[in-house]
Amino acid sequence: MRLKDKVAIITGAGRGIGAETAKRFSEEGAKVIVASLFDHEVEETVNAIKAMGHDALGIAVDVTNADDVEGMIAKTIEAYGKVDILVNNAGITADNTLVRMTEDEFDRVINVNLKGVYNCGQAAAKVMVEQGNGVILNATSVVGLYGNYGQTNYAATKWGVIGMTKTWAKELGKKGIRVNAVAPGFILTPMTEKMPEKVLNMMKDKAPVKRLGLPEDIANAYLYLASDEASFVTGSVLEITGGLVM
Repeated sequence: MRLKDKVAIITGAGRGIGAETAKRFSEEGAKVIVASLFDHEVEETVNAIKAMGHDALGIAVDVTNADDVEGMIAKTIEAYGKVDILVNNAGITADNTLVRMTEDEFDRVINVNLKGVYNCGQAAAKVMVEQGNGVILNATSVVGLYGNYGQTNYAATKWGVIGMTKTWAKELGKKGIRVNAVAPGFILTPMTEKMPEKVLNMMKDKAPVKRLGLPEDIANAYLYLASDEASFVTGSVLEITGGLVM
Protein backbone atom coordinates (compact mmCIF):
# COMPACT_ATOMS: atom_id res chain seq x y z
CA MET A 1 0.00 0.00 0.00
CA ARG A 2 1.31 3.40 -1.03
CA LEU A 3 0.50 5.28 2.19
CA LYS A 4 0.88 2.49 4.74
CA ASP A 5 0.89 3.87 8.32
CA LYS A 6 0.94 7.50 7.12
CA VAL A 7 -1.19 10.02 9.01
CA ALA A 8 -3.09 12.31 6.66
CA ILE A 9 -5.22 15.35 7.49
CA ILE A 10 -7.69 16.25 4.74
CA THR A 11 -9.68 19.46 5.07
CA GLY A 12 -13.00 19.89 3.31
CA ALA A 13 -13.32 16.10 3.57
CA GLY A 14 -17.04 16.06 4.27
CA ARG A 15 -18.03 15.73 0.61
CA GLY A 16 -16.86 15.88 -2.99
CA ILE A 17 -13.16 15.75 -3.73
CA GLY A 18 -12.18 15.82 -0.06
CA ALA A 19 -14.37 12.86 0.88
CA GLU A 20 -13.17 10.86 -2.11
CA THR A 21 -9.54 11.66 -1.24
CA ALA A 22 -10.08 10.54 2.36
CA LYS A 23 -11.48 7.22 1.16
CA ARG A 24 -8.71 6.74 -1.41
CA PHE A 25 -5.97 7.45 1.12
CA SER A 26 -7.59 5.00 3.55
CA GLU A 27 -7.57 2.30 0.88
CA GLU A 28 -3.83 2.87 0.53
CA GLY A 29 -3.15 2.38 4.24
CA ALA A 30 -3.28 5.92 5.67
CA LYS A 31 -4.80 6.84 8.98
CA VAL A 32 -7.06 9.67 7.88
CA ILE A 33 -8.26 12.74 9.77
CA VAL A 34 -11.54 13.81 8.19
CA ALA A 35 -11.77 17.56 8.76
CA SER A 36 -14.74 19.68 7.74
CA LEU A 37 -16.79 22.59 9.04
CA PHE A 38 -19.96 20.56 9.49
CA ASP A 39 -20.31 17.71 12.00
CA HIS A 40 -22.80 15.76 9.90
CA GLU A 41 -20.48 15.78 6.88
CA VAL A 42 -17.54 14.65 9.02
CA GLU A 43 -19.61 11.81 10.44
CA GLU A 44 -20.78 10.68 7.01
CA THR A 45 -17.26 10.39 5.61
CA VAL A 46 -15.87 8.74 8.74
CA ASN A 47 -18.66 6.17 8.71
CA ALA A 48 -18.01 5.44 5.04
CA ILE A 49 -14.32 4.84 5.72
CA LYS A 50 -15.00 2.64 8.73
CA ALA A 51 -17.51 0.64 6.67
CA MET A 52 -14.61 -0.06 4.31
CA GLY A 53 -12.71 -1.52 7.26
CA HIS A 54 -10.25 1.35 7.70
CA ASP A 55 -9.32 3.79 10.47
CA ALA A 56 -10.45 7.42 10.51
CA LEU A 57 -10.76 10.28 12.98
CA GLY A 58 -13.34 13.01 12.41
CA ILE A 59 -12.74 16.61 13.50
CA ALA A 60 -15.05 19.56 12.94
CA VAL A 61 -12.85 22.56 12.17
CA ASP A 62 -13.19 26.10 10.88
CA VAL A 63 -10.03 26.59 8.83
CA THR A 64 -10.38 30.38 9.07
CA ASN A 65 -9.91 30.13 12.85
CA ALA A 66 -6.28 29.61 13.85
CA ASP A 67 -7.24 28.23 17.27
CA ASP A 68 -9.52 25.66 15.63
CA VAL A 69 -6.70 24.61 13.33
CA GLU A 70 -4.21 24.30 16.19
CA GLY A 71 -6.76 22.15 18.00
CA MET A 72 -7.06 19.89 14.95
CA ILE A 73 -3.29 19.41 14.86
CA ALA A 74 -3.19 18.73 18.61
CA LYS A 75 -5.94 16.10 18.36
CA THR A 76 -4.10 14.44 15.48
CA ILE A 77 -0.86 14.28 17.46
CA GLU A 78 -2.73 12.94 20.49
CA ALA A 79 -4.34 10.19 18.42
CA TYR A 80 -1.49 9.20 16.11
CA GLY A 81 1.68 10.97 17.28
CA LYS A 82 2.56 12.63 13.97
CA VAL A 83 1.34 14.42 10.83
CA ASP A 84 2.73 13.01 7.59
CA ILE A 85 0.39 14.58 5.04
CA LEU A 86 -1.83 17.65 4.90
CA VAL A 87 -4.29 18.07 2.03
CA ASN A 88 -5.53 21.66 2.04
CA ASN A 89 -8.77 20.94 0.21
CA ALA A 90 -11.36 23.14 1.97
CA GLY A 91 -12.79 25.82 -0.30
CA ILE A 92 -15.91 27.79 -1.19
CA THR A 93 -17.26 29.98 -3.97
CA ALA A 94 -19.36 33.15 -3.89
CA ASP A 95 -19.51 34.16 -7.53
CA ASN A 96 -20.36 37.56 -8.93
CA THR A 97 -19.04 39.94 -11.55
CA LEU A 98 -16.55 42.57 -10.48
CA VAL A 99 -19.03 45.46 -10.46
CA ARG A 100 -21.64 43.45 -8.53
CA MET A 101 -19.46 41.59 -6.03
CA THR A 102 -20.07 42.53 -2.42
CA GLU A 103 -17.41 42.97 0.22
CA ASP A 104 -18.85 40.00 2.11
CA GLU A 105 -18.63 37.77 -0.98
CA PHE A 106 -15.02 38.77 -1.49
CA ASP A 107 -14.00 38.42 2.15
CA ARG A 108 -15.65 35.03 2.74
CA VAL A 109 -13.86 33.41 -0.17
CA ILE A 110 -10.52 34.99 0.74
CA ASN A 111 -10.85 33.83 4.34
CA VAL A 112 -11.59 30.19 3.55
CA ASN A 113 -9.60 29.61 0.38
CA LEU A 114 -6.49 31.64 1.18
CA LYS A 115 -6.29 32.31 4.91
CA GLY A 116 -7.56 28.80 5.64
CA VAL A 117 -4.77 27.28 3.55
CA TYR A 118 -2.25 29.51 5.33
CA ASN A 119 -3.56 28.57 8.80
CA CYS A 120 -3.47 24.84 8.13
CA GLY A 121 -0.17 24.93 6.25
CA GLN A 122 1.58 26.87 8.99
CA ALA A 123 0.28 24.65 11.80
CA ALA A 124 1.16 21.42 10.00
CA ALA A 125 4.57 22.70 8.87
CA LYS A 126 5.62 23.37 12.46
CA VAL A 127 5.05 19.70 13.28
CA MET A 128 6.63 18.46 10.08
CA VAL A 129 9.78 20.55 10.62
CA GLU A 130 10.24 18.89 14.01
CA GLN A 131 9.69 15.47 12.41
CA GLY A 132 12.07 16.21 9.54
CA ASN A 133 9.57 15.10 6.92
CA GLY A 134 6.10 15.67 5.54
CA VAL A 135 3.96 16.48 2.53
CA ILE A 136 1.65 19.49 2.06
CA LEU A 137 -0.78 19.45 -0.86
CA ASN A 138 -2.82 22.52 -1.73
CA ALA A 139 -6.00 22.76 -3.79
CA THR A 140 -5.72 25.43 -6.42
CA SER A 141 -7.71 25.53 -9.69
CA VAL A 142 -7.31 26.21 -13.38
CA VAL A 143 -9.32 29.34 -12.55
CA GLY A 144 -6.29 30.50 -10.58
CA LEU A 145 -4.13 30.07 -13.66
CA TYR A 146 -6.42 31.41 -16.37
CA GLY A 147 -9.18 33.38 -14.61
CA ASN A 148 -12.92 32.89 -15.05
CA TYR A 149 -15.92 35.10 -15.59
CA GLY A 150 -17.61 36.07 -12.32
CA GLN A 151 -14.87 34.69 -10.07
CA THR A 152 -12.63 37.60 -9.11
CA ASN A 153 -12.50 36.40 -5.49
CA TYR A 154 -12.05 32.70 -6.28
CA ALA A 155 -9.39 33.31 -8.95
CA ALA A 156 -7.46 35.57 -6.59
CA THR A 157 -7.38 32.92 -3.87
CA LYS A 158 -6.37 30.12 -6.19
CA TRP A 159 -3.57 32.20 -7.72
CA GLY A 160 -2.47 33.06 -4.20
CA VAL A 161 -2.40 29.38 -3.26
CA ILE A 162 0.01 28.74 -6.13
CA GLY A 163 2.27 31.48 -4.78
CA MET A 164 2.18 29.99 -1.29
CA THR A 165 2.85 26.51 -2.67
CA LYS A 166 6.01 27.59 -4.47
CA THR A 167 7.19 29.71 -1.53
CA TRP A 168 6.68 26.90 0.97
CA ALA A 169 8.45 24.43 -1.32
CA LYS A 170 11.50 26.70 -1.31
CA GLU A 171 11.40 27.28 2.44
CA LEU A 172 10.64 23.73 3.58
CA GLY A 173 12.48 21.52 1.11
CA LYS A 174 15.66 21.48 3.20
CA LYS A 175 13.54 20.35 6.15
CA GLY A 176 12.42 17.23 4.28
CA ILE A 177 8.99 18.60 3.39
CA ARG A 178 7.52 18.56 -0.11
CA VAL A 179 4.79 21.04 -1.13
CA ASN A 180 2.71 20.76 -4.29
CA ALA A 181 -0.63 21.92 -5.65
CA VAL A 182 -3.35 20.30 -7.73
CA ALA A 183 -5.32 22.45 -10.20
CA PRO A 184 -8.58 20.73 -11.13
CA GLY A 185 -10.67 21.75 -14.09
CA PHE A 186 -14.42 21.22 -14.07
CA ILE A 187 -15.12 18.36 -11.67
CA LEU A 188 -18.56 16.95 -10.86
CA THR A 189 -18.94 17.92 -7.21
CA PRO A 190 -21.74 19.48 -5.13
CA MET A 191 -20.13 22.85 -5.95
CA THR A 192 -20.24 22.48 -9.74
CA GLU A 193 -23.58 20.66 -9.78
CA LYS A 194 -25.20 24.02 -8.99
CA MET A 195 -24.15 25.27 -12.42
CA PRO A 196 -26.63 25.25 -15.33
CA GLU A 197 -26.67 22.00 -17.29
CA LYS A 198 -25.91 23.83 -20.54
CA VAL A 199 -22.69 25.20 -19.00
CA LEU A 200 -21.61 21.73 -17.84
CA ASN A 201 -22.35 20.29 -21.27
CA MET A 202 -20.36 23.07 -22.90
CA MET A 203 -17.35 22.30 -20.69
CA LYS A 204 -17.66 18.61 -21.48
CA ASP A 205 -17.73 19.32 -25.21
CA LYS A 206 -14.67 21.58 -24.97
CA ALA A 207 -12.56 18.92 -23.25
CA PRO A 208 -10.67 16.63 -25.64
CA VAL A 209 -11.59 13.60 -23.48
CA LYS A 210 -15.29 14.59 -23.82
CA ARG A 211 -16.22 14.23 -20.19
CA LEU A 212 -16.15 16.19 -16.96
CA GLY A 213 -13.81 15.18 -14.20
CA LEU A 214 -14.80 13.02 -11.25
CA PRO A 215 -13.66 13.42 -7.63
CA GLU A 216 -11.72 10.18 -8.07
CA ASP A 217 -9.57 11.83 -10.73
CA ILE A 218 -8.39 14.44 -8.25
CA ALA A 219 -8.06 11.96 -5.39
CA ASN A 220 -5.69 9.89 -7.51
CA ALA A 221 -3.58 12.96 -8.24
CA TYR A 222 -3.35 13.74 -4.52
CA LEU A 223 -2.43 10.10 -3.88
CA TYR A 224 0.46 10.24 -6.31
CA LEU A 225 1.82 13.50 -4.89
CA ALA A 226 1.46 12.23 -1.31
CA SER A 227 3.28 8.98 -2.02
CA ASP A 228 6.99 8.23 -2.18
CA GLU A 229 6.59 7.89 -5.95
CA ALA A 230 6.64 11.71 -6.03
CA SER A 231 9.70 12.03 -3.78
CA PHE A 232 11.44 14.33 -6.31
CA VAL A 233 8.37 16.47 -6.97
CA THR A 234 7.97 19.76 -5.11
CA GLY A 235 6.81 23.26 -5.99
CA SER A 236 4.71 21.86 -8.82
CA VAL A 237 1.16 22.61 -9.95
CA LEU A 238 -0.48 19.54 -11.47
CA GLU A 239 -3.35 20.42 -13.80
CA ILE A 240 -6.15 17.84 -13.94
CA THR A 241 -8.49 19.16 -16.65
CA GLY A 242 -9.06 16.48 -19.29
CA GLY A 243 -7.27 18.84 -21.64
CA LEU A 244 -9.85 21.61 -21.17
CA VAL A 245 -7.02 24.14 -21.09
CA MET A 246 -3.54 23.61 -22.50
